[in-house]
This record gives sequence, structure tokens and C-alpha cells, in this order.
Amino acid sequence: MLATQLALVSETERITSSQLNRVAAALQKQAIRDFRAVWDITATVDGFEKLEDVPVGYWPIIVRDDIGTPGAAGIHIDKDGQPFSLVQYSDSWSLTASHEMLEMLADPWGNRLVAGQSPKPDQGRVEFLVEVADPPEDAQFGYTVNGILVSDFLTPHFYDPVATAGVRYSFCGHLPGPRQILVGGYLSWHDPVSDHWWQQTWFGGDAPRFRDLGKLTARTGSLRSAIDARTQTAQRMADSGPRSDNFATARALTANIAETTSARANAWREQVEKLRSGKIAEGTWAGGQNED
Repeated sequence: MLATQLALVSETERITSSQLNRVAAALQKQAIRDFRAVWDITATVDGFEKLEDVPVGYWPIIVRDDIGTPGAAGIHIDKDGQPFSLVQYSDSWSLTASHEMLEMLADPWGNRLVAGQSPKPDQGRVEFLVEVADPPEDAQFGYTVNGILVSDFLTPHFYDPVATAGVRYSFCGHLPGPRQILVGGYLSWHDPVSDHWWQQTWFGGDAPRFRDLGKLTARTGSLRSAIDARTQTAQRMADSGPRSDNFATARALTANIAETTSARANAWREQVEKLRSGKIAEGTWAGGQNED
């Protein structure tokens, strides 16, 4: 199986090289340990200081201070038909980067549809747009990897026809059943009868709401980029992430982890110095011959 190669690149001075590499390592672990086990997709994630350093064949996730219009955030297709992602910087930018990584891996070109029964009672079978991080996208449902806040994501069972006991519909297990959303999330689908695009959103209030997006009459990119531009997903995540309890927990955890890794780094340096000074040896030998 070919591995997908992703490049995390910062084009903002507010992200240090150390921060970039720590987030890249967290995304790599999430991709290999968590996402691959659920979706059977293998990927590598590496951090690069600038776009000029990205090798040919990598799909970039680019973090910027200002991406212009809100609809510019998210995953797009370049002139050669390859995906790339734009992330709006915020204090919780790792959550957004994780969100975009997961969706890029699940459906790189943003046009995959899966048939199923509509959540709207007066509709029949519809075509759901596969966006694996949208229904549980709010920061409160994320989790930490290496102390870094990352996004929850759907499992393939999300598109099952009925709920089954003991089945996970998202990696963290927050979703109660298939084709349902959580506070702060949404779900998009196409109704073949009316030719309209619909959403179920939960951006406020005590319950989800249905939203008629109308007919998609023209687009220059993917279905996902058209839907995300209308919904302003990335901007909402950038605004809401830093206010979540999960973000505060991740910040505190990061501080604790920094203390642990500093202690370990000091232990490694001490071991290196002992080796250099000859105070410790890798083995004691008797007899035999030395090199001439």
C-alpha cells in the first residue's frame, strides 16, 4: 500500500520551529496509531520551515496568519490536481490542522459521496458528503496526542443504516449513532429529488437544525471546498477552539510534558558526556586481540 505523505508548513512567525515539529509529531502519531487503525490509510506527516523545503510528492498543510476570505480555508486542489490545505492560525491551530489532515486522508479530492437515509424525516435516501471531522468537530470533543489538541473523527460505521450496541461512530466515542451530529458540528448531503444540498447543523441552541443550501449551480473546486466555504468551518474552529475546556487542559498538559521531556533531555546529555569522558564503557573484555 502506498503511503500518503503530508507536509506541515508554517508561513506565520507566530509558530516556532519547535512548535511546528511538536505538532507534526502529534499529527503523525494520530495518523499512524489512530486513523490508520480505523480507516486503513497509511500516512506520514513531516514539518518543514518553508514551502521551498517540501519535497515533490508531498501534500502541504499550510498555516498562515491571514488566508484572506473565510472560504479560502480548508482543502483545495492545485493546478496539477493535487490536494493542499490552508489553515487559519489561532491559539488552537493544531486542532484545525488535525481536522484538515484527517479529511485530506479520508477523501483527498473532496467529492466522495455515500448513500444513506436522510436525517430529515420527509426525505428518503440521500448522498452524504464524506467529511470525517465535521459532525464531531468542536474542540470539546477533541483529544490530546503528546499533549497537543487534535480533532475527533468519524469511523466508517457512521454511515451504517442502523445503530448497533457496542459500535463506535467516532474515534472518541462521543456520537450516539450513525448520521448524527454533536454540538458545534454539522453534516452535509445532496437530495437527488430536489437537487438541493442540505445540512444539519448545531451551531447554537438546544437541538440541531436543518438548513437548505439550495442548488449548487457552479463550482471551481471540490464539493467539500464549496460546502466548507459556505459553512466557514475553519474560521469557526479558529474562533471557538481557544475557549474550550479541552484547549485549557491541553495547555496545562503541554507544560507538564515540557518538564518531563526536559528532564529526559538532561539525562541523555549526562549519558553522552559520560561516554565522551570515558567514565562509562559499553563492555569489559578479557583476552582477544585489538585492531592493528
